[in-house]
Amino acid sequence: MESSIIFIFLSLSLFSNNCNFFSQVHASKYNHGKVKFKLIHRHSPKLGKMSGTTLGPPSSSRERIKQLIHSDTARLRAISHRLVPRRKNFQVETLRSSNLVELPMRSAADIGTGQYFVSFRIGSPPRKFIMIADTGSTVTWMKCKYNCKTCFDDRIHHHERIFNPKTSRTFIPIPCFSSMCKQDLARSFSLQKCHRSTSPCAYDFRYSDGTKVLGIFGNDTVIVRLTNGKKIKVPDVMIGCSETIVGNFHDIDGVMGLGFDQHSFAVKAAEKFGNKFSYCLVDHLSPSDLVNFLVFGEVDDSTLPEMQYTELFLGIVNPYYAVNVSGISIDGEMLAIPSYAWDLKSGGGFIVDSGSSLTHLVEPVFNQVIAAFQAPISKFKKLSLSVGPSEPEYCFGDVGYKESLMPKLEVHFADGAKLTPPVKSYVIDAAEGIKCLGFVPTRWPGPSVIGNILQQNHLWEFDLLNGKLGFAPSSCTFDD
Repeated sequence: MESSIIFIFLSLSLFSNNCNFFSQVHASKYNHGKVKFKLIHRHSPKLGKMSGTTLGPPSSSRERIKQLIHSDTARLRAISHRLVPRRKNFQVETLRSSNLVELPMRSAADIGTGQYFVSFRIGSPPRKFIMIADTGSTVTWMKCKYNCKTCFDDRIHHHERIFNPKTSRTFIPIPCFSSMCKQDLARSFSLQKCHRSTSPCAYDFRYSDGTKVLGIFGNDTVIVRLTNGKKIKVPDVMIGCSETIVGNFHDIDGVMGLGFDQHSFAVKAAEKFGNKFSYCLVDHLSPSDLVNFLVFGEVDDSTLPEMQYTELFLGIVNPYYAVNVSGISIDGEMLAIPSYAWDLKSGGGFIVDSGSSLTHLVEPVFNQVIAAFQAPISKFKKLSLSVGPSEPEYCFGDVGYKESLMPKLEVHFADGAKLTPPVKSYVIDAAEGIKCLGFVPTRWPGPSVIGNILQQNHLWEFDLLNGKLGFAPSSCTFDD
């Protein structure tokens, strides 16, 4: 049965304010399962075995943390450049649905765009791609040949995955003269030039590390598999066909945009499955048979304790997902952190980001947290990782270390919810014989970022309709 879903958008482009528009879309309700994607961490052995990638396990635990720090540094730089407080971009109104779509995820990119990969099928007939699943990106794009005759010829010769939209009967380019190109996609770096009325809408992404990606926008059909085995189509998903890539991104096929924007895959897929998506991340060092996952729809897991919910700020700091943190306690004692550090309107606040590994705290927060750990870690020999800038500042030898010696950290939300991560999520294994506090300082003013290591062993549910973030401890192994 078809049911109408109304989206009310309050548009705010890079160059204009207060531009209201309304759009009505139709979405089918699926009552026979859920969609689940596996998420593959960048250091998973599975990833290194896939053609077209050279990612996988690093040569040592020290190299592992070095790679994560390198990615985090670029990630935080990109967040700082893009994060400008703004009014709510759009709201979602629809009927609730208990349907679910699940996708497995794994951790991935080197240039700060994300940490987890997902298998993604697009086009008619569908082609499979290994994409970064990124909550900080709004555009879904892949390596592609459209008008360029020589693009990626060397890659095609080695049977790598390159999308050719001209072979997909459902691909429709977005015209460059359209308001979609000139206005709606301005935040996505669409180009305003239009040589011919038949030319497609072009884009030019520039990343903070100097990488640039050029291509054209279009719409195509994505194929997802319900957990009952049935395949369904998600039509009219906006994608980027990237024909020129200068810089990094050599080891990936593209990016799945999970940020908050009306054109992102997260919003497009969630609208069909109750306007919710969730992910669950196991420990980075867990055995490879334990799987991270990304779900579209309602997760019904009887083994979960009661979910806690807190307000999710949507459209305030697009495309990121911001939350209202009110304090941090150590062993039950609230730290003396100034209230302005939590205030989004004052240039602070917190973002929940699956693409950052460590947790980045602005200096007023970081200094208080570290001071609270000084006594327990002073019992151990202070060491240095020596893996470059932005490394954890507080590392120590693990001789005689026990988790019970470390204080309990809790993150408190303004509406009463409380995140209590396991000790291993904030006192991390950094190298052989070395533990580190998993916090990195970042400059004030700016946002603090709850990274994916602190999020591990929890289910995180993003309710886009009601503006709520739910979370609960989880082994990430619930049945399909």
